[in-house]
Amino acid sequence: DAALAGAVLLGICEPQMTGIGGDCFVLIKPAGEDRILALNGSGRAPKACSAQAMRDRGLQAVPLRGVDPVTIPGAMDAFCRLSQDWGKLGLDRVLAPAIRYAEAGVPIAPRVAFDWAEDGPALSGDARNFYLFSGQPPQPGQIFRAPGQAEVLRRVARQGRAGFYEGEVAEDMVTSLQAFGGQHTLEDFAATSCTYADPVSGPYKGLDLVEHPPNGQGATAILMLNILSHFDLAAMDPFGTQRAHIEAEAAKLAYDARNRFIAETAPRLDYMLAPETAARLAALIDPKRAMASPAPLTESVHKDTVYITVVDRDRMAVSLIYSIFWGFGSGLASQKFGINFQNRGAGFSLEAGHPNEAGGGKRPMHTIIPGMLRKNGKVIMPFGVMGGAYQPCGHTRFVTNMIDFGMEAQEAIDAPRCFSGAEGMMMETGYAPKVRAELAAMGHDVKLSPEPIGGAQSILIDDSGILIGASDPRKDGCALGY
Repeated sequence: DAALAGAVLLGICEPQMTGIGGDCFVLIKPAGEDRILALNGSGRAPKACSAQAMRDRGLQAVPLRGVDPVTIPGAMDAFCRLSQDWGKLGLDRVLAPAIRYAEAGVPIAPRVAFDWAEDGPALSGDARNFYLFSGQPPQPGQIFRAPGQAEVLRRVARQGRAGFYEGEVAEDMVTSLQAFGGQHTLEDFAATSCTYADPVSGPYKGLDLVEHPPNGQGATAILMLNILSHFDLAAMDPFGTQRAHIEAEAAKLAYDARNRFIAETAPRLDYMLAPETAARLAALIDPKRAMASPAPLTESVHKDTVYITVVDRDRMAVSLIYSIFWGFGSGLASQKFGINFQNRGAGFSLEAGHPNEAGGGKRPMHTIIPGMLRKNGKVIMPFGVMGGAYQPCGHTRFVTNMIDFGMEAQEAIDAPRCFSGAEGMMMETGYAPKVRAELAAMGHDVKLSPEPIGGAQSILIDDSGILIGASDPRKDGCALGY
């Protein structure tokens, strides 16, 4: 209940990051149990979606904005299912805070205003009326209201998922998408259904990293840790040249595997996570020289997501990540209710025969991944790291900061980050100029990141049962008791 209430409200507080037009992934540890369930709340491409049709239009990739990348929103179906299966309060009480603030308005926080200004130019059509103030992004402290979304949430509170996926709200979304040239239908919306699955996990020095299975990219983090286990990270300077280099090389190899193997159906997942695969990849790393990136990453690092984790008094734990992908997603919104549509279809490939090839009713590869850590079979920490493509690397760095370098969770989150991706090796200013120069001499395309890399949250359930929250200063999040 707390995770759902917080997540939906964040869609009002940070609409450039997430909202009811998006998707979610959730890991749940039920109270009094140690099993972990994965709930996939990612939506599918409309039935009429065709990679061949896009190739025939001369496209080599799914466009990042506009109607082509809009997949059916999956989060609301998952939220209703979670409330039904695991909640106590009911949707009316869970959605009440978001309804109240959508109606009354929320003041724009400084970091949100910064992101809004960056992403505002992507808005087009009706979305500009709903998400800009006289054509301009808001200033910090201005009040953002979303009365249309308040009405949508009231309908969901009364009718459950039917209030969103059927009737007037669904008609508004379909009519709007078709007006943009989309092939989305009422049947596509009515057919939306989240799915439970078993998580994937991998060991690292006495802990198990538990991740959501594909179509999420969580297996990439497990592969990265498997590769790094072949190196003595603990002997390296945590903020030095060698660790940053080895991690960057492991990321290039793991992300290359991700791009080839991860899709809604991932028949080669066992191969990707096999110890022999990691050993072969680790052997390709030159400790003194950077390799060219095996395959360019299609997504930017700083994509837009919110993450929330909650542990209650009964030790039910929820790790929930919720996103519209890029800032303001597709840049489009529905005409009546102002629902901002995600652009998650940009995660598809247009390569013929690729496991992740775009197609009707398929789910694309997703960047958003909730995580949990397990020790001796018991969940000790739900956690997540926002940041688009960075997320598997962020999970890996968070885990190795704690295990190899003995950092507490907050220290592990605060520590400087770097990421070797499509834009080069982006480094936060916490790295010394000498380290940046040495990495450049090794062949890395080093650049100072113009903004913080990612954002993390975690809750440690310690041996005595105390809960210790940690939250990233790079974002507006915080740790709260309730």
